[in-house]
Amino acid sequence: EPPLPSSLSLSLSPSLLTSSSPLSGRVPLPVLMFVVGAVGNLVAIAALSVSQRERKSSAFYTLVCGLAVTDLLGTCLASPITIATYLDPHVLMDSHLCAFHSFLLLFFSLAGLSVICAMAAERYAAICCAFKYRRWHVDRSFAQRVLLGIYLSHALVCCLPAMGMARSERQRSNTWCFIEWRSQAPVATAYTVLYGATSLLLILGTILLNLAVCGALLLMRRRTVTQPVTRASVRERWRALSSAAETQMIVVLVTTSVVVLTCSAPLVVRVFVNRFTLRNDQDADLAAIRIASVNPILDPWIYILLRRSLFRHIRTVSQRRRSSVRTSPPSSPQTNLFYPDLTRDDHGGHREDTLRTLCGEEAVTCAIEDGCNKRALHRRELQPCLFAKGHQCETIVAASWPRALL
Repeated sequence: EPPLPSSLSLSLSPSLLTSSSPLSGRVPLPVLMFVVGAVGNLVAIAALSVSQRERKSSAFYTLVCGLAVTDLLGTCLASPITIATYLDPHVLMDSHLCAFHSFLLLFFSLAGLSVICAMAAERYAAICCAFKYRRWHVDRSFAQRVLLGIYLSHALVCCLPAMGMARSERQRSNTWCFIEWRSQAPVATAYTVLYGATSLLLILGTILLNLAVCGALLLMRRRTVTQPVTRASVRERWRALSSAAETQMIVVLVTTSVVVLTCSAPLVVRVFVNRFTLRNDQDADLAAIRIASVNPILDPWIYILLRRSLFRHIRTVSQRRRSSVRTSPPSSPQTNLFYPDLTRDDHGGHREDTLRTLCGEEAVTCAIEDGCNKRALHRRELQPCLFAKGHQCETIVAASWPRALL
């Protein structure tokens, strides 16, 4: 049960904090940031690993875990180099080490944006293209292949500067290296534009996919409330009524997207500003890196704090408060679209109303007249009874009825 991931690895964070030369006195702060980021991501990965089996096997939470792993790797690989620069400002004068540090920052910045975009695309496909989503078998192994493709392709792209397509340079603070922003060489210019354009497209794609997902959920909610029941709308209604887990995924996705994009956007802006204006504003560059460095620290706590158990606790508390303040009974048996209350009626009345909403009046009639009385509804024995009597309600699945509506 989860809690989300990253754009630029925490490794940046130390570098972000200073532009002065006497760095050794500031070592404790970079080390603290490194520890907080590493521990937070380890806790997030552990929380994802011990979650329910169906959650661990889902494509979405595989990508979430991949984002946490991306943050953790970036932190553990790049932060030691940055911390070393606080002890010796001349560490990055080694051109090979500078090129490697630049590669790490390029790679983990782009990989974080790609993973969050993949998460948004997965939710869009699951909600808006459900048939194709199932036909393509989007599951844990599919998500793992996507992550592998992201890592391999981005490793190749980010290796190009080391192969001579661009040049890495030490920045003014002497604590981090990045590609030479303002190089006039045509090939280096092309690489800078390619990197910036790819990052920008990932940001825009993530925003559009998030908007599409939220819009689809709002539209589904409106249809569920207003449309008359027809067999064609059964699946949509069932999905809306049983989407507590889906709702939590969307909250995790949107929250993580906001954090990642907010932290990543300034650095992408600086890539374009440095490329096309040729103005040397290293304070702005340093500020962009500082903002990016916060991302791997915040990301894991999104997954941790947005765990399903916390959701349930908050929902239970809010329902108790509402019931204590409420002076009259609700006008509708379904008080909440995503978390319907089906247990108030000792005789199964709410369960009967939900069945009527999902499958139509004939389902209730068939259930009651053929021996599936309200008592059976209340004891959650409706599906076996319906199937035994030959009633075919495609929405009621034996494995889903007890869990999905509670």
